[in-house]
Amino acid sequence: MKIVCSQNELKNNLSLVSRVVPSRPTHPVLGNVLLVADDRTQQISLTGYDLNIGIRTSFSAEVIDGGKITLPAKLLNDIVSRLLPGEITLAYQEEDDDSGEADTTITYQVTLTSASANFEIRGLGAEEFPDLPVIEGDNSLDLPIDILSEGLQGTLFAASTEEIKKVLTGINLCVTKDRLEFAATDSHRLAVVSTEIEDCQKNFTVTIPAKALRELEKMLSGQDKNELVKLNFDESQIVFEIGDRYLTTRKIDEVYPQYEKLIPTKFEITVTLERKRLISGLELVSVLATQNNNLVKFNIDKESEELFLSVESQDLGSAEQSMPAQITGSGIQIGFNVKYLMDGLKALTTNDIKMQLNGDRLPVIFTPLGDLQMTYLVMPVQLRD
Repeated sequence: MKIVCSQNELKNNLSLVSRVVPSRPTHPVLGNVLLVADDRTQQISLTGYDLNIGIRTSFSAEVIDGGKITLPAKLLNDIVSRLLPGEITLAYQEEDDDSGEADTTITYQVTLTSASANFEIRGLGAEEFPDLPVIEGDNSLDLPIDILSEGLQGTLFAASTEEIKKVLTGINLCVTKDRLEFAATDSHRLAVVSTEIEDCQKNFTVTIPAKALRELEKMLSGQDKNELVKLNFDESQIVFEIGDRYLTTRKIDEVYPQYEKLIPTKFEITVTLERKRLISGLELVSVLATQNNNLVKFNIDKESEELFLSVESQDLGSAEQSMPAQITGSGIQIGFNVKYLMDGLKALTTNDIKMQLNGDRLPVIFTPLGDLQMTYLVMPVQLRD
């Protein structure tokens, strides 16, 4: 095999697939990326796979001699990212193991050359690298990138990182004939994004690992918002295709919680306020909140039509910030984890938001005033007298 490619192209594509390569692989070849050079199409494809999540991407190059090989992902990534922009030549020759053993691993001495540097790297045969799953059947759906990106941005932050409740580490995707809904919860908060889709004849629900969807979000970055992402699925796998990029992941088989039942339908108190001003106020008082279990207190004052944010730290002191608000209903004091609030407020994106609640120990709902159909539910923190 012999190829000549751009350092920048190789770096960008290698960085993408290397993210799913395990740092402690169960088999040596899983610590490698699969490189396939096609002299017919003049394309190079790179694949990373940890047996749960796989990413494949391809780009144009000069393929003098086609071939396949796997190379250490971290080492190759470290080398290529440090090279100066320009052309890189990769070539290898097969090395036979003459130990006399019948079952031996064939290794390859790969030469990587740039304008000012030369490396030799040992690779393993491509035949050892596992194939990515293939989806059979016609279960597929085309999704606009902007809709998919909006759903991921509005929910990924709320997924759990604790493997104890594996189903909560996923995003629940529900597709009906005219709607697409994303939902994520870690049992302390819930984020739901809903959007209309046209001409959809599918009706299904699936829970997809948030880890895989975070990689998908990076793959979508920089893509034309008008492009479509093809979603293919079967009983065990989900595949996303965006042009020359391909991501596959196992589904989470557990039943997702019935989160709809958690969202109140009637509210006694409604507060409308400017989102960025609330974020600024929280950032200011959270200097002390981080020293006090991340607790921030909301004092909703109906008389003055103001919201007061306050934090008290026994060791450091106290802070208070006020802002105007439109208040319907009675005043109330309620406590929140400031991190949970900030995560949701940054995802809402609109200028003005609505906060709705029924008491200081019941779920509180934040929604945007605008086109984005998002619901963010957060559980309050009990205040001590």
